[in-house]
Parts: sequence; C-alpha cells; structure tokens
Amino acid sequence: MTAWTWEYEGYDPAEERLRESLCTLGSGRFATRGALPECAADDVHYPGTYAAGCYNRLTSVVAGRRVENEDMVNLPNWLPLRFRRPGGAWLTPDTAPVLAHRQALDLDAGLLERVTRYGLDDGRVLLLRQQRLVHMADPHLAALRTEFTVEGDPMELEVEAALDGGVTNSGVQRYRGLEGRHLTHVHTDTAAPGTVWLRCRTRTSDIRIGMAARLTCDAPVTETHEHPRAVQRVLLVLEPGRTIAVDKTVALHTSRDPAISDPLQAAVDRVSAAPGFEALLKSHLTSWGQLWRRAEIEVPGEAGAILRLHLFHVLQTLSPHTADLDVGVPARGLHGEAYRGHVFWDELFVLPYLNLHFPEVSRALLHYRHRRLDRARAAARAVGRRGALYPWQSGSDGREETQRLHLNPRSGRWLPDHSHLQHHVGSAIAYNVWEYCEASGDAEFLHTKGAEMLLHIARFWADSATWDEHLGRHRIRGVVGPDEYHEAYPDAEQPGLDDNAYTNVTAAWVLARTLDVLRDLPEPRRRELVERAELDEDEPANWEEVSRTLHVPFHDHLISQFEGYGELAELDWDGYRKRYDDIRRLDRILEAEGDSVNRYKASKQADVLMLGYLFSPDELRGIFRRLGYRLEEETWRRTVDYYLARTSHGSTLSGLVHGWILARARRSEAWLFCQEALRGDVADLQGGTTGEGIHLGAMAGTLDLVQRGLTGLETREGALWLDPVPLPELSSYGFSLQYQGHWGVRLRLESGRLEIAVPSSGGLPIDVRLPDRTVCVEPGETSRLLLADGHA
Repeated sequence: MTAWTWEYEGYDPAEERLRESLCTLGSGRFATRGALPECAADDVHYPGTYAAGCYNRLTSVVAGRRVENEDMVNLPNWLPLRFRRPGGAWLTPDTAPVLAHRQALDLDAGLLERVTRYGLDDGRVLLLRQQRLVHMADPHLAALRTEFTVEGDPMELEVEAALDGGVTNSGVQRYRGLEGRHLTHVHTDTAAPGTVWLRCRTRTSDIRIGMAARLTCDAPVTETHEHPRAVQRVLLVLEPGRTIAVDKTVALHTSRDPAISDPLQAAVDRVSAAPGFEALLKSHLTSWGQLWRRAEIEVPGEAGAILRLHLFHVLQTLSPHTADLDVGVPARGLHGEAYRGHVFWDELFVLPYLNLHFPEVSRALLHYRHRRLDRARAAARAVGRRGALYPWQSGSDGREETQRLHLNPRSGRWLPDHSHLQHHVGSAIAYNVWEYCEASGDAEFLHTKGAEMLLHIARFWADSATWDEHLGRHRIRGVVGPDEYHEAYPDAEQPGLDDNAYTNVTAAWVLARTLDVLRDLPEPRRRELVERAELDEDEPANWEEVSRTLHVPFHDHLISQFEGYGELAELDWDGYRKRYDDIRRLDRILEAEGDSVNRYKASKQADVLMLGYLFSPDELRGIFRRLGYRLEEETWRRTVDYYLARTSHGSTLSGLVHGWILARARRSEAWLFCQEALRGDVADLQGGTTGEGIHLGAMAGTLDLVQRGLTGLETREGALWLDPVPLPELSSYGFSLQYQGHWGVRLRLESGRLEIAVPSSGGLPIDVRLPDRTVCVEPGETSRLLLADGHA
C-alpha cells in the first residue's frame, strides 16, 4: 500500500475474492471485478460484470415456498483470455507453478496491473504482464492489454480470448440455492475480422445486452462460436527477450442506455471506432485526473491511503456518468452480488459527500427516488396510510424488494425477515433532499420534485402517528429501527416495535422541514403542489401538532431505543465474547442457540446514536426542544455510553457512526472506531463479506467523516458552518469542495490553524460561521484562522 497504489504480492486463493472486490474497475455505468482473466468462475474466482440499474426478477422455491427476488444481473463475462502450450493444459495459478505474482491497483490512473511468472515443465518461464481499464472517458469501453515474454528457449503459445454468455448469479454462497440464471437468447457472431459480438437479454425484465470485442496483435486472429461463447484465437511464437502484446478492447451497451437504438449495433460501432490501447489509456488518464481534482483529499499516512481507495470505489460506482441514468445507490457498489444489488438507505451516508463534490450525481440519485414516488404512495395505501412509504430495499421500479425469509448460515434455518418495517428510510430520503438543496443552492429542485417528496413523506408520518390520551402524545407503532436486531417484542406474535426514538425524532424533523418548505415556496408553486397533492386545508396544522408531540421514550435518564427497551434483559457480553471469536452477528449466534436477540439490550449498530450522526449538537437539542424535551449534554453523554456498551457492531456503518459521535463526545476512543470504519473492507472485518461486494455507505461515510464529521461542517441558512474538533491521530488534513456554484473551495486544518481558500470567480462571497465569529471570504481570497481549545 502506498498513497496511490493498492498492491498484493503473491497468489493466495483464500484471499482472491477479497482482492477481486477491492480491485474492481468501473465507470459509473458498469464495473468488472478484478478477477484473473485466465480463471473461470469457481469457489476461488468470480469474474462478475454489473451495469448500473440492470435488474431481473426470478422465482425460486425456498423452504417449500415460492419466493421472488430481483437481482442486479451478472452480465456476460468479457474478461476471458487464457493461454497454453499447443496441446497442453491451460495455465492458471491453480494448475501451474507460480514463481511470482503481483497485482497492483493504480488509483491515480484507474488501472489494474498484474505480473505473473509461470514455471513450465521444461524449465522455461512464461512472464505475463496485464493492464486493465474500464474507461472513464467513454463509460461503455473497457480494455485489456496482455504482454507475453518467454525466458529460456523459444516456444509457441496458444491464446484464446472470449465473450462468455453462460454466466449466472452465483457469487454469494447463501444465495446459491436460489434461481440465478438471468440471461437468455444468447447469440454470437463475427462483426469483422478480429471483432466478435454477443447479444442476449434478461429473462423477465427483457433488458437487451450487446457486447463486442476486438482482438489486436501481430499474429492472425481466428474466430469460432461455441455457444454460449464467442471465441478468438491466436498462435504466438515467443522468442526470449521479445515481448508480444495482445490487446482486447470491449464495448458494452444495454437497452437502458440513453441515445442508442440497438445495444448490439451500438456496441459494435463503438468498439470499431475505439482507438488503440495507448490512446484509450491517455484519455482515460485525463478523465481520472479531472475526477481527482474535483474530489481532492489530503490525509497523511495509512488512513489517507485507505480513504483514497474508498474514494476511488465511490467514484467508480457513482461517477458523473451516473448522472445520466435512472439508478440509485447500490449498497454493495457494482462490485458483487450481496444484497442483490439493492438500494437501501446507504445514500444517507453517500450523498452528503457527493453533495459537495458532484452535486449533479446527487440530484440524479434523488431523481431515482422521485420517479418511484407513485410506487411509494401505492405502498402507503396498501397499509391504509396516506403519503409515501418508500421500500427498505429498492430495485428497478421501487416496489419493496426485501425478502420475507432469510437464511441463518450458522443454524441453516430460513427465518422470517421483518426488515421491511424499517420505514425510517423515508426520513433518510427527506434528509437527503434537504441536505442536497442546502449544499447546492438548487432552489428549482427543492421547489419542485424535492418539495413533492417531502410533502408525501411528511404526510405518511403524520398519518402513521396515533394519539395516546394517557401519554398526551402521538405515537408511531409497529416499526423496526436502524438497529435491525430488534424486530419484535419478546414472545410477541406480531412483528414491530413502538416509538423507536430514531424513527420518531426524524419523523418530527421531516414534518418541521416540510412545513418550512411549504411556507417558503413561491405562491404559484405552492398552489400547484397543494392542488396536485390534494392537500387538505387542515393537514399542515396537524403536521405542526404531530411534529411537536411525538413521543420519545426515556429510561434511567437516557433516551430509550424504543418503548420498553429498558425492560429487556441484559446480555452476558463477556461470556459471549469468550465463547465466540466474533459476535458481530449476535442475532445469528442467539438464534442458532434457540434464543432470540429480541429479548436483550443488544444492538447490531447505532440506532439512537444515529441522531448524533445526522444532526449537530445544537440542531439535535433544537429538535428535542420543539418536541417538548430538554436534551442536556449529560443526558446525551449517558446515552452514548449506554449504547456503546451494548452494541455488537454487526454492520460496517456502526464503527463509522460511533467514531463520528465520539469525536465530540469521548475523543480518546474515537480513533478506535474510525479505524474500524476505515479497515472494514480492506481487512474484511465482517469475515468474508467484502468478497461479495464492498460496503459503499461505509466507504463514502469515512470520506464524510473527514469532510463534515471532524470539521463540524454544515450547509444551512446560506452559510458554511464550521466547528472543528481536533483528533490527535488526524491532526492534519485538507480537501476541496463545491459549494453553491463555487468550484474548488479549499479547506485545510493543520497545527491548530484553519485555512479557507475560495477560487476566483464572479460568484458571491461565502459566509463562514464559526462558534465564536463569522467571516466572509471573497472569491480569490484565503482566510487563515487560529483555532483555540479545539474550536475556531
């Protein structure tokens, strides 16, 4: 690992899936895992390719029930390129002696390079060097250069390249009992000498896929078609000391792409017009250079190197090319098949970073939610509510994709899954709308699609709230909070919990913000919105009341995760840590023992403490004050300590949120959790999950931890608010951002000093508000401020 290179030395089959995920290359349109091109999919290797938003729905029989699942489709494999001595066995690291092997991901260039030395049985050595890219300038292109050199005597080498349409979705072990053959009608042919194509379609969503490959080298290329593969072969004569290169250039289109007619013809035309590898690499490097300038981050040491890797994968999944697509934020990136490529609430951790660097991408991701507003309204009607009920898991069309059964690998049992009751996803969407508009100044979006989503999400919360005469407050019943462990009360027949604090507080915030937006809308737009939504005259007044009277439970002078949480049993944490090496998935451990996590004060990840992640201390106190509660600093400190001792951190998001909170609440322990968040994927702390796809929310969240968490940066009331907290382990860092039309605003903290530089432009000055002062930074100016006692 260096500042710009992620490197693996030696071949280790046990590590291959992890390396494939972390060495994935993508363009924001599609991505391909970092699998070795000579290796087919098996228990060691998994060469998956995924296009953003390309889903298909299949039905399987599980535990005697028919279960329907929608998956992000593993597309035809464009990687295959294998080689052998004529008449001999194909060489792979699993079947031939590997004398040396190195794989390096160049983050600066968006380039994956591998070098392998194969030992041959007659004393010769075959040196293989490959460079791979998924083109960031033309997001439909990919290229693979393979260089062969022989050491010893001359030899012949047969090289076979292919496009393989016989792939399935089989990259996640626990899904392998489910139907995974998504592609049908696979056809291949030759487009021109040296160029072959493959076309197919998905079985139910009927997405057409076109792929074309051009093979270039100094030897004649022959084509054959061996269903479901298009195959190209060359015979190389290798002389010692003379390197021969074989270049494979590939184009991929689907029928979901804009501005095309036929995906196959588009792929053939694109690959035919593509320049050679060197020219492709040059334009690719230019595009990556532009991305790195917009997303510049400077953090020293190992943390900085990991953050740059995280940023690399965020940009490959959600690049400016994504802004043209109708897609959401896939929780596991375009890097694997875990979670079936579904869209959860992870955008809550991703958009705050994108808002200040690539606001056009944030806007497109919010458009994805707006296009599915009608489906969310239908879901609310189906449960007898008004407004919009967004799904916990979303895919192609916005229906609820959450499975109703899930497998516990520890017990082998299929169990009911009630996570669709995580209705707080609607509040996350509303929060993202508000934060995007505050950061970008995009009044047009706020006054149109943003206001419409806010209104219907607020309406759902108001309609979900019921009045409790005994409490004299409104309550929201039958939900599941972010914790996810607790889906029901102990021994209850029905799932769901009452008055989840996170759900109720964020619902109150949504109602208050929506009322603000309605008040501030231009009158003509307000009238249009009210008419279109058929807003009753008394609804805003009811929202106002509910926003001030939602119940927040407390016990022992701290915030309860939900009503009745304080009555649950305490868990023997020390006992379970002694009995099990890893208790992150405590729910699976307890179920396998015949017990239930519903009985205990035990959380998978931050729930109540998520409130401290979303809202600054002042804003959180203001929300509680509006609800009629006093949230003293001591109460919050007790709440943090209480849940920190009762959380197993079974999600990669948990360390991130706790590190964020502790940076202000208990600074001495913050870095431990920050490290957990940083290392979650690179060290595969979840035990094999990273090989199934990276955790995009956690990766983006670590970037935002530096951007907003440590700086206290907020975008509200037309100003940049800053309240830095010093973290000894991260005392020097800097980054650039885009804020309300200002490109390349630069913030740097070092040695107790804060520097803010605004590039020259014709824009307005930026108001920067600190705890003890306000400064106005004009375009072209740099403001340098001395920090005292950790605050500006």
